Amino acid sequence: MAKLLKRLNPEISVYKDRRFEGDEADWERALRTSTTLYIGNLSFYTREEQIYEVFSKCGHIDRIIMGLDKMNKTPCGFAFVIYYARADAEAAVRYLSGTVLDDRAIRVDHDWGFVEGRQWGRGRSGGQVRDEFRLDYDPGRGGYGKVVQKEIDVMQQKIATGSLPN
Repeated sequence: MAKLLKRLNPEISVYKDRRFEGDEADWERALRTSTTLYIGNLSFYTREEQIYEVFSKCGHIDRIIMGLDKMNKTPCGFAFVIYYARADAEAAVRYLSGTVLDDRAIRVDHDWGFVEGRQWGRGRSGGQVRDEFRLDYDPGRGGYGKVVQKEIDVMQQKIATGSLPN
């Protein structure tokens, strides 16, 4: 029952950052008091100004941190929005989660707080892990997933060099 209530409670995110140092109670306390939001499922082409325009409707923003591919230093589909007030962050979660931005339904969750280093993608190729293994073509997130794109590149190279088996 407690797990079901946590999923129904917007203050408690289902996602838990493995880098968070502390126990479950510390995690929940951080989520209940933080003014930081995690914004997911962004297009790689969404700009900071667009995020500001949408999220400032819920309150005064202290800072926006774009998630970046750690290899290419380009946006990789997530951001952190930090408000001055907790009530503004709560309003953003309540009203903006599921909002369509750049033709994508975005995810807005409470976050335990931004610390330097969290802006980088954690995938092997530098972006988000979820984009490593995506099988579908998603133009808003750079095309195919990294694993599929690598297979396509290898196949195209074999075709170009005539090294395909008969």
